[in-house]
Amino acid sequence: MTSLPLVFDAPKRGLPPRHLADLSAEQRRDAVAELGEKPFRANQLSNHYFGRLTADPATMTDIPAASRDRLTSELMPPLFTELRRVSCDEGTTRKTLLRAHDGTLIESVLMRYPDRATLCISSQAGCGMACPFCATGQGGLQRNLSTAEIVEQVRLGAVAMRDGELPGGPGRLSNIVFMGMGEPLANYRRVIDAVHRICDPAPNGLGISQRSVTVSTVGLVPAIRKMTEEKLSVRLAVSLHTPDDELRDTLVPVNTRWKVAEVLESARGYADRTGRRVSIEYALIKEINDHGWRADLLGSLLRRHLGQLAHVNLIPLNPTPGSKWDASPKPVEREFARRVEAQGVTCTVRDTRGQEIAAACGQLAAEG
Repeated sequence: MTSLPLVFDAPKRGLPPRHLADLSAEQRRDAVAELGEKPFRANQLSNHYFGRLTADPATMTDIPAASRDRLTSELMPPLFTELRRVSCDEGTTRKTLLRAHDGTLIESVLMRYPDRATLCISSQAGCGMACPFCATGQGGLQRNLSTAEIVEQVRLGAVAMRDGELPGGPGRLSNIVFMGMGEPLANYRRVIDAVHRICDPAPNGLGISQRSVTVSTVGLVPAIRKMTEEKLSVRLAVSLHTPDDELRDTLVPVNTRWKVAEVLESARGYADRTGRRVSIEYALIKEINDHGWRADLLGSLLRRHLGQLAHVNLIPLNPTPGSKWDASPKPVEREFARRVEAQGVTCTVRDTRGQEIAAACGQLAAEG
């Protein structure tokens, strides 16, 4: 069994320099004052970054040029270089490969639908959870992302929507899912801080509703319990992938530490506190976890532990090149969903987007 770095915070190796988005409103004022500027400059900077979505000092004409250059160089250091951008679904799905200051690669995926625009973001470079069917998990964990690196992905996605870079003309980024590279709750503090920067109204944040943000986890029970006390209203998604401990020990190795029942009970605590349904993520893998009896067991477990506060999101597996894992056939997928719903649990199949652009997280980074 692969050993797992089950910590909430990895060492700060490779984190970028301090950025405005790493800091609370009070910390921004202090940082500006330390640079010899009036504290109100922090509010001006924040208005530009969070309100106007710009990090370009040339556009910040309300700040004197000498102060502007110093403030932006100290508090808005460049975080990413865009290396590659690939699109599919007639341009409505776009995956971006970004290189951080230390050379690490991360990905984000922007998906435009008729009624919304969703951005899937990364919380770590790589992942230490070692799930064998996941491209990111097979690459291992390189490092946590900083709060600002997480937020910057969202700002860039918001700019793309504002500027009409995807078909359909200018629009608004509406939904954020922490389902890119990494295990969000293994980078706990920075992810929670990023949620506040993403959701707080300008000038303190990007103003996206917490109810439109989903934070996923493979089931780090202490972190789920900790998040329950944060007084958030984001949706929790649990990547379960099988209802039985024997198989889950292999598919999601963290299960050797926190079993299915304990994960579901911690999820119930979050649902009770927030009043929000928990999304149960289930990647259907051909002849591995798609059996009818597993659908029955999944439905009965969720009915018992979560009741009406569970929603199963079946995910047709997006196989990685050379992988032994494959997606379940459509008739098997439909029967699985039917049997879950027969237990009184709602179940839908995720829209399959981006298969031709290596949209499974980690694939583009693995290609470089």
